Amino acid sequence: MSEVAFLTQRLATVGEVAPADTIVLHPYGRYSNAFKFAGEVDVLEAIAHVQSILPIDDRRIVIRGFSMGGAGCWQLAVHHPGMWLAATPGAGFAETREFLRTFQQQEFTPTVAQARLLHWYDCPDWAENLRTLPTIAYSGELDRQKQASDVMVAACRARGFEIPHVIGPQTAHKIHPDSKAEIEAFLAKQAEQGRPAAPREIDFTTYTLQYPQRAWLTVTGLGEHWREARVRAAVKSLQEIEITTTNLTGLTLDIPLESKLIDAGRLVTVRIDGTALAVPVPAGGRWHPAFAASASGWRLVEETAPAAGGPLRKRPGLQGPIDAAFMDAFVFVGPELGREATVAADRWAAEEFARAKREWRRHFRGDIVERTPAEVSAEDMATKHLVLFGTPESNPLIARVLPQLPVRRDGDAWRIGEARAPAADSLPVLIYPSPLHPDRYIVLNSGFTFREYAYLNNARQIPMLPDWALVSVVAGRDSQAPGTVLAEGFFDEEWQPR
Repeated sequence: MSEVAFLTQRLATVGEVAPADTIVLHPYGRYSNAFKFAGEVDVLEAIAHVQSILPIDDRRIVIRGFSMGGAGCWQLAVHHPGMWLAATPGAGFAETREFLRTFQQQEFTPTVAQARLLHWYDCPDWAENLRTLPTIAYSGELDRQKQASDVMVAACRARGFEIPHVIGPQTAHKIHPDSKAEIEAFLAKQAEQGRPAAPREIDFTTYTLQYPQRAWLTVTGLGEHWREARVRAAVKSLQEIEITTTNLTGLTLDIPLESKLIDAGRLVTVRIDGTALAVPVPAGGRWHPAFAASASGWRLVEETAPAAGGPLRKRPGLQGPIDAAFMDAFVFVGPELGREATVAADRWAAEEFARAKREWRRHFRGDIVERTPAEVSAEDMATKHLVLFGTPESNPLIARVLPQLPVRRDGDAWRIGEARAPAADSLPVLIYPSPLHPDRYIVLNSGFTFREYAYLNNARQIPMLPDWALVSVVAGRDSQAPGTVLAEGFFDEEWQPR
């Protein structure tokens, strides 16, 4: 009933915060998941929708929230720092392990792969992105969820800068009136000038190409996913840009010439990690050079779509892990009826197919787009990720793409890289660029990877499987896992097993 309560509340009241001369958007964000995964996409699409129908000043968009909305505010601020004039998160949670230890007296002990995946939504890892995003945290003095702001303030301080933390005196889980006035004064001051349309300096941290952009700079390649990557860029003059990088292999710039940051129609020296490149600038429009790292330094490259049959590389929008497929349009293709009653792998796949459809409806509040293998069209392949359940015998699409995936069934075993598991008792679960379309994923035998146990607390709603796994179909399936994970790992930046 929470959707009905939300709509009723919004129809009956303006809301806790309604400053003069503003438009306030209250996103629902897909149920109680703190605006993660599909909830994150919903928030961004809701903002884009309002921008399409109302004259929004995109230099003065503030992200704010309290409790679960505060958790969503932290993660939207650090992952999309170039969107906001300022961020004002309150309460909520900002990471996983310390929050569960403090708030629920529970210990979360992730696997090696899960520990790497915590970099996705653990906001302290991304705190560097708040250095140039005006942020003011709020907590009630007596609120256990003060922990979130304390963690983020400490993360910023460890990186050598401070963000203000307003604390409501003798206040539990609500906003103190005096604190609210202080926050509004902070925002009003920021709004006087607005966010620069084209900043002269950029400082951006990421761990994944799911989040590649800040202002006029986009990261297009990482040395290694889930390891901190940082880029700092500064316009030194009309004819010079200085860039330093860590863990980057590719980047592009996209500077409107009307910004007057660079000289139109002349050469600009772009210096990246000490390599100086003279790059011509057009006389008008936008300047959009692309660069790639090589053994001898950085070089200017022509940014083109990947050639058919060419080498694969992780890139924005095609970088994994499994849960990334559920942040864009997808279609489920289940096994064809026949062998499920007698073959363990097919029976497991059919049950997981039914469960994934049920749980998407239950948790992400939407109906699955479903096709039979024969119904999948060329348009589906081009516009949707294909989520395939079954075996090569029960799903013809799996049989079709399997020879082009980095998984093999050798005799009586499945193999991914050096990992092996018995074919009679296991199945591969993975995400990989679709052999049927270069801009889409194939997912085998998985919906979103957190399961029912994670519904107890939205801090637990995080990726639980990496790019690939070999999973038992006869043991270990419960509210936390689809089965005993026999082997798991990440594909490297060329989509090969490590």
